[in-house]
Amino acid sequence: MSNPFFEPSDLPYELPPFARIRNDHFLPAFTRGMADQLAEVAAIGACAGPPTFENTVEALERSGAVLGRVCRVFSNKAASDTDEEIQALEVEITPRLTAHEDLLLLDSALFGRLDALHAQREQLGLDGEQLRLLERHHTLRVRAGARLAPEQQRRLRELNAHIASLCTEFDQNLRVATADAALVLDRAEELAGLPADQIAAAAENARALGHPGKFVLSLKNFSCQTELAALEDPALRERLLAASLGRGIDSNGPIAVTLAGLRAERAALLGYPSHAAWEVADRTAGTTDAVEELLGRLVAPAVANAEREGAALAEAAGVAEIRAADWQYYSEQVRKERYDLDAAALRPYLELETVLHDGVFHAAGLVYGITFTRRPDLVSYHPDAHVYEVHDADGSPLGLYIGDFHARESKRGGAWMNSLVVQSHLLGQRPVVVNNLDVAKPAAGEPVLLTWSEVNTLFHEFGHALHGLFSDVRYPLLSGTQVPRDFVEFPSQVNEVWADWPEVLAHYARHHLTGEPMPAELPARLREAENFGAGFRMVEHQAAAVLDWAWHTLSADGDVPGEDEVEAFEAAALERYGLAMAAIPPRYRTGYFAHIFNHDYAAGYYGYRWAEVLDADTVRWFRENGRSIRESGEIFRRELLGKGGSVDPLAAFRAVVGRDAEIGPLLARHGLTG
Repeated sequence: MSNPFFEPSDLPYELPPFARIRNDHFLPAFTRGMADQLAEVAAIGACAGPPTFENTVEALERSGAVLGRVCRVFSNKAASDTDEEIQALEVEITPRLTAHEDLLLLDSALFGRLDALHAQREQLGLDGEQLRLLERHHTLRVRAGARLAPEQQRRLRELNAHIASLCTEFDQNLRVATADAALVLDRAEELAGLPADQIAAAAENARALGHPGKFVLSLKNFSCQTELAALEDPALRERLLAASLGRGIDSNGPIAVTLAGLRAERAALLGYPSHAAWEVADRTAGTTDAVEELLGRLVAPAVANAEREGAALAEAAGVAEIRAADWQYYSEQVRKERYDLDAAALRPYLELETVLHDGVFHAAGLVYGITFTRRPDLVSYHPDAHVYEVHDADGSPLGLYIGDFHARESKRGGAWMNSLVVQSHLLGQRPVVVNNLDVAKPAAGEPVLLTWSEVNTLFHEFGHALHGLFSDVRYPLLSGTQVPRDFVEFPSQVNEVWADWPEVLAHYARHHLTGEPMPAELPARLREAENFGAGFRMVEHQAAAVLDWAWHTLSADGDVPGEDEVEAFEAAALERYGLAMAAIPPRYRTGYFAHIFNHDYAAGYYGYRWAEVLDADTVRWFRENGRSIRESGEIFRRELLGKGGSVDPLAAFRAVVGRDAEIGPLLARHGLTG
């Protein structure tokens, strides 16, 4: 059989032919894909005629078809269903891909043609999207070092290769550390307080991991594990939090230090004082001062709010000061007492398939008019990953959506969206997108009951999926979620609003056994109870953001800490920013902060809050603009979601809301006004 990556898939929407793809197809496809693209780029650079948009920029957009196909499938495989072969190949191929990207970005002949076109861009008669594409290709190469001297470029390539290899090592270490830190328990009684279905899921998890008859609590990728809210044994809560906070510090701490130093050196080589300065220059924030201003503005009110919450919890616990391991547990007690709300009592109304079909998909229909149809005839990459065909309001085909929601040993933790096929009118491609979550899988035949936090995560990740599905651009580089990092979370955060929108919530929040709707008074109590925890959530998130910022505002002139100083560095950073609260650990600590040490959020975790300013203001617009939800959804889709990176992102925001963003709605959302 020929390699399935060598030709476009003949399946609907060019869905990768997963039934034919084997592990031994990847390396030959990478090798051929890189060679093909280098030959294509060389041909562009050697073109005899003068550079034109068509023979240079569009030709570049058409290059790399084989490599694009294998990269997208392999990336998804490595994250969602890895094995030892894939991990070994990841170690081998990552530096090769990095070197390949450097060859493309630093190719002098190609850059010369792009530079000439860029210099005369206003005289070329380009439309808005073409101009944006030319500017983007030019900017990417300048930022990558295309103007550096050859010796500087040689060092830059070395740095890029070393950084890429370390990021892969960090990720693989984290998988091992997270698995090793799981708690193995002998008796169900030790899990007192957890709902019966979660205890059953822990038993099923133990069986799957080779511990039959026991119970295993596997760690999620953030600090405060969800079970802390229910476990009655304070010693077990302490063990669980300690396992979560301590993972990765020995194996990944030194890697983080080295990465921070290498990134600082690279930034200096490119003419920037820090990695953060280099990153932010290409984002909507623009400057490190703008990020510092936002972070600083939110710290004091968030800490004050959290301190009030902590005092209430200490009173409920009958202690002088609340411990970090007990915060979630007593938060639930206070919610029950103050708001007559038991978070565990919500779960029977939040069954996964019902939330997905009657909540997430239903909301997308209400707002955008689209529909979803299960396609069991289309084979995905794992039996748990189900394929849906998406149709527009007029019945025309839009793309494919794949939902893969269960945790497994072969899958990294967390929740995310991937693209398997990127929308492009130039290439005639419609989108194929994937959502991943890490919800524990119960025993066969048992329902999958979600927490309210998991419901919000599903709506959030689906917002990323919509950003990909609604893309309506000509060029692959500008498609879907390929927007600045501090803007990409904005559409997904907006989509969270539909989780408790009354018309949507009433449609999906039904008891999984009786079909009875969630009691009418619960949503209001839920919102009140959520407000009580706003201080904690803001502080843990801000603390993670400043750790990221501290690592990546380091300069290359000797202020990088030693490999054994990671925890001291964290403590000093939190103290410096006024976020050293022992009872509220950062949402991520350095040893397991994959966002910034494996993925492309380095110096970008602030972006969740930056984007939330836009998100909260847009939600206010949805509520108050006087139009129907459907009319508002069309505007949001047409002016922003469909544009991808083809327009200035803040101009797209203004096209929707009619003005620049205001921070007031964000402060109100988190109870930080006044």
